[in-house]
Amino acid sequence: MTAIFVSAVGVLGTIMGVALTAFIAARTELRRERSQDRVQLNELRVEHQRWRRERRQSAYLSFLEALGAADRDNQAFFRELRARRSPVPLDEMRVAAIRMKFKDAENAGLVVVLEGPETVAEAAQSLVNQLSSLVQDVREYAEAAAADSSGEGSDTVHEAGMGFMAERTAFLGLARDVLDEAAKHV
Repeated sequence: MTAIFVSAVGVLGTIMGVALTAFIAARTELRRERSQDRVQLNELRVEHQRWRRERRQSAYLSFLEALGAADRDNQAFFRELRARRSPVPLDEMRVAAIRMKFKDAENAGLVVVLEGPETVAEAAQSLVNQLSSLVQDVREYAEAAAADSSGEGSDTVHEAGMGFMAERTAFLGLARDVLDEAAKHV
């Protein structure tokens, strides 16, 4: 009877050992799977941050290039108007071309607004508004110059231009900070 009892205890011990080993193996496998899931999720986050930063950088750059093109043409037109000594009819084609470049910049600004974040979106909208005002000031100066060559109003245009440059500098600082912040998360 003792032999049967000892055999039964041995079999129970073996069964408990196998069950305990299976339980520990299952828990280890579950932990490994969870760890892999966390690693994959973290890799996806990093990839998304990288993708987001690249999209923002591209949007910001396109916006600044479009703004620069409109601003350069507007400035060149203003300088030509100031250099004239006699009244000249308003060059509607030139004004329309500047307006088209402004519209391109405005559309590029919409992409910046979509890409965000909010601070950069607000700065982009402010910059578009500032350029719109500057383009309008140059047009009004051109209309006045077509009537007479007194050169009045050039100070207003100059002040608007300086305001535009200040807004652009502020935008660049915000955009750089956002891009640097995104890079820190990658």
